[in-house]
Amino acid sequence: MKNKTLAAWLAFVGGPIGLHRFYLFGLGDLWGWLLPIPTAIGLYGIERVQANGLDDQVSWVLIPLLGFTIAACALQAIVYGLTPTEKWNARFNPFEPREAAPGQTHWLTIGAVVFSLLIGTTVLMASIAFSFQRYFEYQIEEAHKISR
Repeated sequence: MKNKTLAAWLAFVGGPIGLHRFYLFGLGDLWGWLLPIPTAIGLYGIERVQANGLDDQVSWVLIPLLGFTIAACALQAIVYGLTPTEKWNARFNPFEPREAAPGQTHWLTIGAVVFSLLIGTTVLMASIAFSFQRYFEYQIEEAHKISR
């Protein structure tokens, strides 16, 4: 039986490496295996910034991938946490009663939803702000080069 609370927490905490997908759909899930790729690419972007500084243009593209992946997994945790009990059990526990305990919402489920909303929104906005700030700073530098 697949527990809604556990799935929401796995999506929030371990989503960028696909833990929630493996829990719900098994080790054969393609999306579960693909999720670590943008996570690793984003971490590589952070490593490039540490090695080359903020002027590294490649890192401007790579770092937001990590942020968007974290935000998408937080959104998935919110969706899992807010799924009605009947719908959850019909999809993930089809041989159990519609009101079975694993699909019910508890305070821990709401905690996963709240933390996912707070952290996911923060990470998404930070990723967007970082991308646009780097882009506009680059545009200003290029405009200065042209005007000289």
